[in-house]
Amino acid sequence: MLLLALTAAPAVATAGNDPDPLFRSHETVDVTISAPLTTLVRERSTDDDLHGTLTYIGDEGESTPFDIKIRARGHSRHKLCDLPPLWLNFKKSQVKDTLFHKQDKLKLAVHCGDSERYEQTLLREYMAYRILNLATPKSFQVRLLRITWMDTEGQRDAQVRYAFLLEHKDRLGKRIDRRDLKIDETSVAALDPKHLNLTSVFQFLIGNTDFSPIAKSEYNECCHNYVLFSNDKDLLVAIPYDFDQSGLVSAPYALPGHQFGIRSVRERIYRGRCENNARVEDSIDRFKAVRNNIFALVETQDGLTRKVRKILADYVQQFYDIADDPHRVTRLMVKRCI
Repeated sequence: MLLLALTAAPAVATAGNDPDPLFRSHETVDVTISAPLTTLVRERSTDDDLHGTLTYIGDEGESTPFDIKIRARGHSRHKLCDLPPLWLNFKKSQVKDTLFHKQDKLKLAVHCGDSERYEQTLLREYMAYRILNLATPKSFQVRLLRITWMDTEGQRDAQVRYAFLLEHKDRLGKRIDRRDLKIDETSVAALDPKHLNLTSVFQFLIGNTDFSPIAKSEYNECCHNYVLFSNDKDLLVAIPYDFDQSGLVSAPYALPGHQFGIRSVRERIYRGRCENNARVEDSIDRFKAVRNNIFALVETQDGLTRKVRKILADYVQQFYDIADDPHRVTRLMVKRCI
């Protein structure tokens, strides 16, 4: 099995506690998952666990196996994709003092369809998370995997595909000394304005409109593609996730919200809050500070095709063309606030 490595720019933003071992490196981890995949894909149960094994290849080439429970998750991708997004549940006794130390339950983002386009889509969403990581530690950490999928029921051929693990919100909360808050809705006034505006500018950078940091999700508690974190004394921190509807990712199934009057998800619409307009310049400056790191990431990211690298670089450059022009910032962002 080939062990693939990622060479990319180091994360710039550092604060709070260190990430767990799994998220301290951005090298691609070789993994084999053996599970009843035929049943998993056919039934797509979000309630019942299936039993399998996950084996990863360590730095010295050694194999470390874990018993895992696996189940489907997600909403739109659960219905649309050939392979739904997954939960992986580990035994803490097995992962102690390994790469997966302190991990219990993790979201696994997988290829939606069995084609190169869908695999590139997966990598592009991984890139969105990494870009936000460069700007702020108050973001979900991710780890790229190269998975060999083995169907223990013998009905599906083995295949090798990229996937990525998403830091659990409980572990993120511990890292930033907060806990996730389960409420139905909130107000802009209750949110940390500096971080809210930073993520609003990030959403503009990646061309995303599929979010709300204050309103209840159709499926979950507040908020739509944001998680709220509280320490019971300061303003809430809203941290975004799920970027498959963004222009940076351009998933084959992504459609622009009809309410925005745009034809393509690649058209940018600023959805920052008007009360935070005074912070737009500082937020843009933060992304200017990591500009070179972002382009280095695009250039070196494991698995991207040459064509997709150029598409991503051009799309990010379009953001910086706006960010470098105060008049365009005013016209396309400040005056378009909500």
